[in-house]
This record gives sequence, C-alpha cells and structure tokens, in this order.
Amino acid sequence: MMKFTINKKNFLDVLSKIQGITGRKSNLVITENILIKSTDSGISIIATDLETSFEGYYSATIEKEGIIVINAKKFFEIIKNFPSDEISITEVENRWLEIKNHNVEYHIVSMNPDDFPETDQFEDIVFCEIESSALKKMIDKVVMIAVASDEKRTYIKGVNFERIDKGEGEEKIVRMVSTDAKRLSKVDYFYDKKIEFPTGESVMIPKKGLSEVGKFLDDEDKVRIGIKDNHFIVKKNNENINITLLEGDFPEYNDIIAHEDENEIELDKKLFLMMLKRMSILSSDNYKGVIFNFEDNQLVINTTNPDIGESREEMPIEFEKERIEVAFNPKYFIETLNVIDSDKIILNIKNHENPCLINGKDDKTFLSIIMPMKI
Repeated sequence: MMKFTINKKNFLDVLSKIQGITGRKSNLVITENILIKSTDSGISIIATDLETSFEGYYSATIEKEGIIVINAKKFFEIIKNFPSDEISITEVENRWLEIKNHNVEYHIVSMNPDDFPETDQFEDIVFCEIESSALKKMIDKVVMIAVASDEKRTYIKGVNFERIDKGEGEEKIVRMVSTDAKRLSKVDYFYDKKIEFPTGESVMIPKKGLSEVGKFLDDEDKVRIGIKDNHFIVKKNNENINITLLEGDFPEYNDIIAHEDENEIELDKKLFLMMLKRMSILSSDNYKGVIFNFEDNQLVINTTNPDIGESREEMPIEFEKERIEVAFNPKYFIETLNVIDSDKIILNIKNHENPCLINGKDDKTFLSIIMPMKI
C-alpha cells in the first residue's frame, strides 16, 4: 500500500492546473479522478478526459510504492487548505486514503486503479523545440476565438496547426490558425533558417486541449512539440500533454490573409481599446454592432441600442481617402487588442463589404481578421 510525503506548494500547483481536464465531462465518471503512482524516486500524476491527457513526474519522499485513483477536485481542495507545507499521504485498507499531519487528518475513499483509462504512450516522436513563452502567446491568440458548447463544425472547434519549410535558406515557420467564421486569427513562430525542421501535413488541434496546454507554459523553459499517431504532443522536462487530433479539413484561408495595403491606418492601441470599451457599454445580445466611420482624418464610432440608448465618440487619425462606413462587433476588436503586444496597431480596411485586418505595428507574427456586419 502506497505511502509518501510531498511538499504542498509543488503538489498544489499541478493539482490546480489539471482541474480543467478532470472537470470536463466525458463518457467515464472515473475521468473526474487522477491516478497517482509512486516509485522509488517520486510520484507520477496522470489526468485525462479521453481527449486530452496529462502526465507529470514530481519528487517526493517515498516510504511504500503503490497506485491510487482519487477525485481530483476534492483532493485539490484538501491540499489547497492543508495547514502544513509537508503532507503525508497513505493508502490504508479497502482503498481508503489517509491525508494528514500531526493535527489534521482526512480519510477519503479512492477508486480501483484498474478502471482508470490507459493513456497513450509514444516513441520516436520528431519534435520541434520552441520557447515556452512564445507557445503560450500563440495559444492565447488562437483560443481567444471561443467555441460554443453546441458547436458541430469541426474547423471551428479546432486550431489549424502547420509546420512550414519554404526550402533551403528560406523561412521555417510553426503556424496556428483559428476561426469562428466571423473572424480569423493567424500566428506564426519563426525559426532560424539553419535549424533542421520537421514538416508534415496540417492538422487540427482541439481548442479546449490547447487551452489546457497553455496552463503549463511559463516564461523560462523551452518545450518540444510534435505530432504522432493522430496526437499533438507537448513535452516539458517533467510533464507531457497529448491531445487527440480532430478529423476533417480546415478551410482555405490564404486568399483572405493576402491583401494590399490599401487603407492602412495606424492607431494607439490603448486609446483605441478604451474607445471600443466605452462604445460597447450599450451593446446587447440583440444589438451587438457599432458603426465605424473613417473620413476627413477622423474615426467616428456610433452605437445605437433602442432598448438602452446611444453613444458617439471620435478619434483623430491619418485618413484622407474616400469615406468608409462599416459596422463591426466591438467585442472582436477588444479581444484582439488584448493579445497584441505592440503599443501601435495597424488597421487595414478596404470597404464595408471586406474584412478588417489588424496587426501590431512592430509584430508581423500575428494577424487578426474581422468580418463586417450588415448595417
């Protein structure tokens, strides 16, 4: 029967991060649990929702080796509120788990480890190495396009993942693209031209799985990413996440991102963001759109909601071309601006029928495309 002692801080951190996986509904109730396995050098923790699986290895003082399966949410709450830094965990008779120190004691029922679903193990994976902080930013910029719980279209539930090698001496790119049919986000990570680089067909990674990956990424380490047997795999020093890929094809998007710099307008990101937030106050489910007017070196935004009221705000810009009046959902702009690092942004807008393209002035790795609404 298993018995070990572990530091609360390190244990709590991983238990917190896997709540998104164990809290997701699946066909098996046991996926609300985690599997903990002790060895002579530490413990492994496994969590899965049958689509996204996590496995991590952590140091602990082991007295007896063993395997337990315990409810992830309750276990996390116990560890979170435990009064001491060192926590003793012991398996006792009939699969009960004892969690205690000198003055606090819990007895929690565990489940049969044989019922816990097996997680896939992979060998001979060809990885790309990428900065952890860069991968986190990429994920943030594509999963901001949320998925409705009842969404059936595969390409909206997924993120298109590509590894692009344009040939010797040319750019090597890892690219992620997502859409909800009303907007599109494209983000690139550029590699040194001399680095050996694995390529392959584009695949679709579930957004919800990528969101879980983002929780484990930090600003210091590098991680490795690869594709093997219909899985997207992210590997850190002591933690692995694998996600089952979606089937289907992502829409062709190259035509929509190819554009001429017809009406490029430079804006201060912070000022534009606050303007949009003010103009969105009066929006509702029935009245989501605001009217953008570009004319005579001014951007004027109007919003009208018959149920609430109306508002208007203007901002000086450099624009001396023919007037453009177009409606947009301001929420899409706000979400886009929140993931752009540059202080200045560039709007590229053609007319009321074509999408608006947005990117940071100093960052060409990210492009957001927002479709207009009917006026």
